[in-house]
Amino acid sequence: MSALISHSCTSDNKPWEGANHIRPYEGNRSYWQYKGKPVLLLGATDNDNLFQNDNLLTHLDSLKAAGGNYIRNTMSDRDPGDMHAYGTTAEGKYDLNTWNAEYWDRFENLLRLARERDIIVQIEIWDRFDHSRDPWRTDPFNPVNNINYSFAEARLDSVYPLHPGSNVQPFFFTVPELDNNIILLEYQHKFVEKLLSISLQFDNVLYCIDNETSGKEEWAIYWADFVKSVAGEKDIYITQMWDNWDVKTATHKRTLDYPGRYRFIDISQNSQLAGPVNWSNAQYVFDYIKDNPRPVNSTKIYGSDRGSWLDRGITTEHAINTFFRNITGGFASSRFHRPPSGLGLSDISINCIKTVRDIEKIVKMWEIVPSMHILEVDEEGEAYLSAEEGKCYIIYFVTECKVRLDLSGYNKRFRVMSAEVEKGEWSKMETIRGGAAVQLDGNKRTVVVLY
Repeated sequence: MSALISHSCTSDNKPWEGANHIRPYEGNRSYWQYKGKPVLLLGATDNDNLFQNDNLLTHLDSLKAAGGNYIRNTMSDRDPGDMHAYGTTAEGKYDLNTWNAEYWDRFENLLRLARERDIIVQIEIWDRFDHSRDPWRTDPFNPVNNINYSFAEARLDSVYPLHPGSNVQPFFFTVPELDNNIILLEYQHKFVEKLLSISLQFDNVLYCIDNETSGKEEWAIYWADFVKSVAGEKDIYITQMWDNWDVKTATHKRTLDYPGRYRFIDISQNSQLAGPVNWSNAQYVFDYIKDNPRPVNSTKIYGSDRGSWLDRGITTEHAINTFFRNITGGFASSRFHRPPSGLGLSDISINCIKTVRDIEKIVKMWEIVPSMHILEVDEEGEAYLSAEEGKCYIIYFVTECKVRLDLSGYNKRFRVMSAEVEKGEWSKMETIRGGAAVQLDGNKRTVVVLY
């Protein structure tokens, strides 16, 4: 595509000069900057705990080659073959006072390799799925598996057969404001302190307390404050990811209303909702925080034709549409979830990322805003628009349709290009004249750029 572009509507201003670590962009605090320059974070990986993978290096290289710069990393150890964080005794039991060096070496290696490739790592400290059902049977925190405490001392049971969304596992109630389980909390402290002793050496890290939690607010507050206290003067950014799919509910106010504690937002679970509500609910969040904007991330975009929610429309098509709704809607990050629940690092996700990186040669996302008020569609959800009016317009067509774009205030010629996002193939450049509302025809899952 680059050979077709002779002009750009991006500014020639010098990059904002600031600290090298990941932080909100000074020019638009809804986006991130890294090494002093604004960045849009895009990702697609085949696993959530990449430090456990033997093919880590090639996977990161493939992501980088595709234009990706963002990964999710849970500290999870529940999959077959995963390493645990703790050392073991001669009898084969875990000792929560000792460490498995290889587990932590792999974690540090992930952060180092990502940093070398300018990839941002969003770490999830706790994952409820590690501590219930079958994974609990081999969990080092299960008293039957360690030498450090009994069931009675830790106030734990031998089985937790319910889905972790039921939120009955005492592991997630240990903090003083809840169960005040001092014995278990001490070992949780040690785990987080060990994690931070490594991660705080790196400037390419964001923190999330839990994976899609339905836990108590007090748990989240405690760990957010604990992480910040350990970090000291280190400038870090932390959030909590709630499981509730409806981001308009009171649950999400726990993060939206506290920008001092949660310095960015992750609404990945919004991608569980298909169609126009996926867009409108996200826009509700942006409007809610407009007086104190922060980056809004989506470290998981669900959807795959091999997934579990096909009856709800959470398909491959949904994943593609959600990715581009996020891009036009103002998200600071978007990452395709692992297979089979998401597309992972696949031909389709790679082409979607490459398409966005091609668009960035013309316009930067932090220079445009959602502008649906100047786009006329026949039915809600057919197409979405973000623009810097009079300069650049990005329209994503969910379906084949005709739209009318209001260019009445700009009597000049605009260059027009379009791409089939699944293929990453761009059309030849055309031109249209503004000065009035113009009709644009779009094919299904196509992005159109005017500049």
